[in-house]
Amino acid sequence: MGRFAARFRLLEALAAASAPLSVSEIADVIGVDQPRASRLVQAAVAEGHVRRDANEADARRTDIVLTDQGKAVIAQFRGARTDAVATALAGFTADERAQLAALLSKLAASWPR
Repeated sequence: MGRFAARFRLLEALAAASAPLSVSEIADVIGVDQPRASRLVQAAVAEGHVRRDANEADARRTDIVLTDQGKAVIAQFRGARTDAVATALAGFTADERAQLAALLSKLAASWPR
Protein backbone atom coordinates (compact mmCIF):
# COMPACT_ATOMS: atom_id res chain seq x y z
CA MET A 1 0.00 0.00 0.00
CA GLY A 2 1.52 3.32 -1.05
CA ARG A 3 2.06 6.13 1.43
CA PHE A 4 -0.75 8.28 -0.02
CA ALA A 5 -3.16 5.34 -0.24
CA ALA A 6 -2.43 4.34 3.36
CA ARG A 7 -2.97 7.88 4.63
CA PHE A 8 -6.23 8.14 2.75
CA ARG A 9 -7.38 4.76 4.12
CA LEU A 10 -6.62 6.13 7.60
CA LEU A 11 -8.86 9.14 6.98
CA GLU A 12 -11.59 6.97 5.46
CA ALA A 13 -11.46 4.59 8.43
CA LEU A 14 -11.94 7.48 10.84
CA ALA A 15 -14.76 8.94 8.73
CA ALA A 16 -16.56 5.59 8.68
CA ALA A 17 -16.14 4.88 12.39
CA SER A 18 -18.98 5.60 14.78
CA ALA A 19 -16.50 6.68 17.47
CA PRO A 20 -12.85 7.79 17.60
CA LEU A 21 -10.34 4.99 17.03
CA SER A 22 -7.07 4.15 18.75
CA VAL A 23 -3.89 3.62 16.76
CA SER A 24 -4.23 -0.15 17.25
CA GLU A 25 -7.81 -0.10 15.99
CA ILE A 26 -6.73 1.93 12.97
CA ALA A 27 -4.01 -0.64 12.26
CA ASP A 28 -6.60 -3.42 12.28
CA VAL A 29 -9.07 -1.54 10.08
CA ILE A 30 -6.60 -0.49 7.39
CA GLY A 31 -4.52 -3.68 7.49
CA VAL A 32 -1.12 -2.42 8.62
CA ASP A 33 0.98 -3.18 11.68
CA GLN A 34 0.80 -0.94 14.74
CA PRO A 35 4.13 0.87 14.14
CA ARG A 36 3.06 1.73 10.57
CA ALA A 37 -0.33 2.97 11.81
CA SER A 38 1.44 5.09 14.42
CA ARG A 39 3.63 6.70 11.72
CA LEU A 40 0.56 7.32 9.53
CA VAL A 41 -1.26 8.97 12.44
CA GLN A 42 1.80 11.09 13.22
CA ALA A 43 1.93 12.28 9.59
CA ALA A 44 -1.82 12.98 9.55
CA VAL A 45 -1.50 15.00 12.78
CA ALA A 46 1.33 17.03 11.22
CA GLU A 47 -0.86 17.69 8.16
CA GLY A 48 -3.76 18.79 10.37
CA HIS A 49 -6.05 15.99 9.17
CA VAL A 50 -6.42 14.31 12.57
CA ARG A 51 -5.79 15.14 16.20
CA ARG A 52 -5.00 13.06 19.28
CA ASP A 53 -7.45 13.37 22.17
CA ALA A 54 -7.19 11.85 25.62
CA ASN A 55 -9.88 9.26 26.16
CA GLU A 56 -12.04 10.37 29.08
CA ALA A 57 -13.00 6.83 30.10
CA ASP A 58 -9.50 5.29 29.88
CA ALA A 59 -6.44 7.43 30.60
CA ARG A 60 -4.20 4.84 28.89
CA ARG A 61 -5.99 5.31 25.59
CA THR A 62 -5.53 8.08 23.03
CA ASP A 63 -8.34 8.66 20.57
CA ILE A 64 -7.56 9.65 17.01
CA VAL A 65 -10.15 12.13 15.73
CA LEU A 66 -10.72 13.41 12.21
CA THR A 67 -10.43 17.22 12.04
CA ASP A 68 -12.54 19.49 9.85
CA GLN A 69 -9.59 19.67 7.46
CA GLY A 70 -9.47 15.86 7.33
CA LYS A 71 -13.22 15.74 6.68
CA ALA A 72 -12.73 18.19 3.81
CA VAL A 73 -10.05 15.94 2.27
CA ILE A 74 -12.42 12.96 2.44
CA ALA A 75 -15.26 14.96 0.89
CA GLN A 76 -13.02 16.21 -1.91
CA PHE A 77 -11.79 12.75 -2.85
CA ARG A 78 -15.24 11.17 -2.59
CA GLY A 79 -16.49 13.85 -4.98
CA ALA A 80 -13.58 13.20 -7.34
CA ARG A 81 -14.29 9.45 -7.30
CA THR A 82 -17.97 10.06 -7.97
CA ASP A 83 -17.09 12.32 -10.90
CA ALA A 84 -14.62 9.73 -12.26
CA VAL A 85 -17.22 6.96 -12.10
CA ALA A 86 -19.80 9.18 -13.81
CA THR A 87 -17.30 9.97 -16.58
CA ALA A 88 -16.38 6.30 -17.00
CA LEU A 89 -20.04 5.27 -17.20
CA ALA A 90 -21.03 8.02 -19.63
CA GLY A 91 -20.45 5.73 -22.62
CA PHE A 92 -22.46 2.85 -21.15
CA THR A 93 -26.03 2.22 -22.20
CA ALA A 94 -28.73 1.88 -19.55
CA ASP A 95 -28.66 -1.91 -20.04
CA GLU A 96 -24.86 -2.02 -19.65
CA ARG A 97 -25.06 0.02 -16.43
CA ALA A 98 -27.74 -2.36 -15.11
CA GLN A 99 -25.58 -5.39 -16.01
CA LEU A 100 -22.56 -3.85 -14.32
CA ALA A 101 -24.59 -3.07 -11.19
CA ALA A 102 -25.88 -6.64 -11.07
CA LEU A 103 -22.38 -8.09 -11.49
CA LEU A 104 -20.89 -5.79 -8.84
CA SER A 105 -23.70 -6.73 -6.44
CA LYS A 106 -22.97 -10.41 -7.08
CA LEU A 107 -19.25 -9.82 -6.48
CA ALA A 108 -19.93 -7.93 -3.24
CA ALA A 109 -22.29 -10.65 -1.99
CA SER A 110 -19.72 -13.38 -2.60
CA TRP A 111 -16.69 -11.43 -1.32
CA PRO A 112 -14.85 -13.40 1.40
CA ARG A 113 -15.33 -11.96 4.86
